[in-house]
Amino acid sequence: MNNSSGPVDLVAILRQELNRYSHGEKLPSSRSLVDRHRVSPVTVSRAIATLAAEGLVVSRPGAGVYRAAPSRPVAPTGDTSWQEVALSAEPGLPPRRSPDATGVLSALAVAPPEVVDLNSGYLHASLQPERALAAALSRAGRRPGAWERPPLEGLPELRAWFARDIGGTVSTSDVLITAGGQNALTTALRSLVAPGSSVLVESPTYPGVLAVAQAAGLRPVPVPMDGDGVRTDLLADAFAATRARAFVCQPVFQNPTGTVLSVARRAEVLRIAHQAGAFVIEDDFSRRLVHADAPAPPAPLAADDPNGVVVHIRSLTKTTSPSLRVAALTAHGPAFERLRAVQTVDSFFVPRPLQETALQLVGAPAWPQHLRTLSAGLRDRRRVLAGALERLLPELLPDRLPYGGYHFWLRLPDGQDVAALTSAALRAGVAVTPGPAYFTAEPPAPYLRVGYAYAEGPERLIEGVERLHRAFTGQG
Repeated sequence: MNNSSGPVDLVAILRQELNRYSHGEKLPSSRSLVDRHRVSPVTVSRAIATLAAEGLVVSRPGAGVYRAAPSRPVAPTGDTSWQEVALSAEPGLPPRRSPDATGVLSALAVAPPEVVDLNSGYLHASLQPERALAAALSRAGRRPGAWERPPLEGLPELRAWFARDIGGTVSTSDVLITAGGQNALTTALRSLVAPGSSVLVESPTYPGVLAVAQAAGLRPVPVPMDGDGVRTDLLADAFAATRARAFVCQPVFQNPTGTVLSVARRAEVLRIAHQAGAFVIEDDFSRRLVHADAPAPPAPLAADDPNGVVVHIRSLTKTTSPSLRVAALTAHGPAFERLRAVQTVDSFFVPRPLQETALQLVGAPAWPQHLRTLSAGLRDRRRVLAGALERLLPELLPDRLPYGGYHFWLRLPDGQDVAALTSAALRAGVAVTPGPAYFTAEPPAPYLRVGYAYAEGPERLIEGVERLHRAFTGQG
């Protein structure tokens, strides 16, 4: 089947064709639209849903789709221009600006069905533990008190499980349950770093860190990395120059580079931060995304931290489902009280049914089985993507492939226009992530991030690289 018409094109076509039908008249069947416009049934379904959301058609199950009756006149739009002043002008203060959420919005964008998605950072449904999640949700709903208010810090049993999972010196009383890793990161930065201050970040780093820092009124300062993780010599210099009180890092399978912080540098990071009187915010998002053919990753920095330098983030979202937004924020000492206070003011607590579901999931025999299945699935996908790149774009294949996580960080030739290549790739039918969003300023070189967790399967990964090759060679 030739899927030349994307969902947006079909919507535009159907919108024009509606003028041929009177109000209440039945439109052609979905099957006839598939044949006439040479698109997939999914494309037709999405187009009809879009028109229904616009109030142009009405779908009647079992009967068909009909042109909708005219809606009531829309009330005239008011004048909101006054908001420009209200959102900006404060005497004695610089103008306020919205945080740059471009990188986050790009990562959360859902590609249409015809596009191979090598952009998303979530698991495809085939890699998610859907049965185990459904069973856990069902059991959670039957537990006594499932809809009662939970403790502000989270369910004790779930906090204890996270403490055991992190290990080392972490205890149940150190754990605060949050609504996902992004919420934990926001709480940590707002709690530990004063507005207007500097916060040190790896370079490159996860765009969500930069967006959170900007929203909190912080100034992210980059610390370069190499193949062994953050450069600790430059980290010490950065602390001295900025007097920053926090450094955000991802020591295991870092996003976007896939780097694992070396054993020698792990101790140095803690020593340097402690000497500077600063916290290390350890975003441990990818620990359970280790591949089946990889050695066990090193223990978390938080596992051996009696001095309370590390504030640890551990989330269940990446290994399960985007909608299981449950994570743990861990800290020793007075920092924990600050974290709890900020989270309580912001959101009170994480809904109990969600916490109960997470507890039922990680306590079931299906949980370790899922982790093994996921580990093997990510290994297989890494091999497929690496093989396709080696065959079609060998000059982009990294020298060292990460044996964990779900993406490759591709160094493009000098002078390559990343924005143009990303657009050409999308026209060719593959979504990839441009590298500039991962840097606090102009990137030192052109990069792309290519993920392999959200595509439907190995065949689509190969197809995605073929489409990227066409875009890269100017054939897209």
